[in-house]
Amino acid sequence: MSTTIELMDGGAQTSAGPAGGEIRCGDLVRIFATDGVEVQALQGLTLSVDPGEIVAVVGASGSGKSTLLTILSGLDTPTGGSAVVAGTDLLTMGHAERVRYQRSTVGFVWQQTSRNLLPYLTASENVRLPLELANAVPRRERRRRVDALLELLEVGHVAGRRPGEMSGGEQQRTAIAVAVANSPRVLLADEPTGELDEATSVEVLEALRGVNRETGVTTLIVTHDPTVSEHVARTIQIRDGRTSTETLRRTETDEHGQARHVSEEFAVLDRVGRLQLPQDFVHALDLRDRVRLALEPDHVGVWPAAPAPAAEPVPTAEPAPLVEPAPLVEPVETRPGLDGLDHRKTEEER
Repeated sequence: MSTTIELMDGGAQTSAGPAGGEIRCGDLVRIFATDGVEVQALQGLTLSVDPGEIVAVVGASGSGKSTLLTILSGLDTPTGGSAVVAGTDLLTMGHAERVRYQRSTVGFVWQQTSRNLLPYLTASENVRLPLELANAVPRRERRRRVDALLELLEVGHVAGRRPGEMSGGEQQRTAIAVAVANSPRVLLADEPTGELDEATSVEVLEALRGVNRETGVTTLIVTHDPTVSEHVARTIQIRDGRTSTETLRRTETDEHGQARHVSEEFAVLDRVGRLQLPQDFVHALDLRDRVRLALEPDHVGVWPAAPAPAAEPVPTAEPAPLVEPAPLVEPVETRPGLDGLDHRKTEEER
């Protein structure tokens, strides 16, 4: 790692957060209420980013990614859950602590370049301003640090220009220099390429990678542009206010010495065992309402719910066999005899 940019000791250090992550969110909930109608922007989101990582958070409009970023930046407070950034508990910090957190612990790059830079200051003056406000660097060192940051972001040639005299890409790279001037532990970027063309977007993304590589600042990029994921090793997909999938990228060398890039997508499992299946899986198998699960020795099978079996006919009692009626016997006429006995008349006699 290059030591061109020196890290300063800073950042709010309050309650220690869970070990193992610079950004840790657990079951994060944010509910907005307007005119009696509640909207859940975050519905139990879980996120962990390790120190020094550069991660892209991707999601469609309304997925909750911008709400997540405003919470991590200290501009908003979650309704429930936990959020710890660089040891700072975002749910419990007071006003003074929030100011220190925003000034020293996190740096922020907005999508709109006009929000990142003061239009009446030059690039050098914009980068120097947070150093003056924080007063964390000796005055004689500030100019050297400003020049080093502008050179790192490859905008040293615009040091004396105001934002209106720069291109969009130059403005965003200068904005990154402003965001990391006070050596924050976490850098947050909200749609940093949203107003740029494709070629300039690549330049800005590579600039973010360069800053991450040279300074070690943990970097979280929030965007709706899926191509951003090609510039980072880890991409987190947000859907319906929850993290749904993660894509990890790495480089492997085969037996012939050839390097190849490997990309794997994983479903995110929260602490209660919930996960979201990728949309293309759901559509391909026509999964809806309910699914069937089967536990195998090394995996879990998921199938569409089988149609309900047709009801079997209820057996009925067999009808009793018909019995032929006995032949009718005609009545026989009788008459008493003289001897007191009945004598039947034969057919001939009748």
